Amino acid sequence: MEEPEMQLKGKKVTDKFTESVYVLANEPSVALYRLQEHVRRSLPELAQHKADMQRWEEQSQGAIYTVEYACSAVKNLVDSSVYFRSVEGLLKQAISIRDHMNAATQGHSPRKPPPPSV
Repeated sequence: MEEPEMQLKGKKVTDKFTESVYVLANEPSVALYRLQEHVRRSLPELAQHKADMQRWEEQSQGAIYTVEYACSAVKNLVDSSVYFRSVEGLLKQAISIRDHMNAATQGHSPRKPPPPSV
């Protein structure tokens, strides 16, 4: 082969090699650029989702507190049934005494009131 032809082939090989090295050297920066683009596009939506989730969490915590408070109130009502029965007995006794007193003031012989229950 002739010298100029060899030089041409050598130049082509070195040019291809240089181009390959250049592409390899710049490839990470292209990947990082694409990653940066993706983050820039996705970040506002992700931030909105985060804000929505925090708002829903606050609302859920409020609802949970309300339900727990309502359950506590119902439990206290159930526990106070003893006191309601006591009040009911006292009211019946008071009504009976009132009837006895009304009958006594009208001159009738009333039936005997039940003994007081404590």
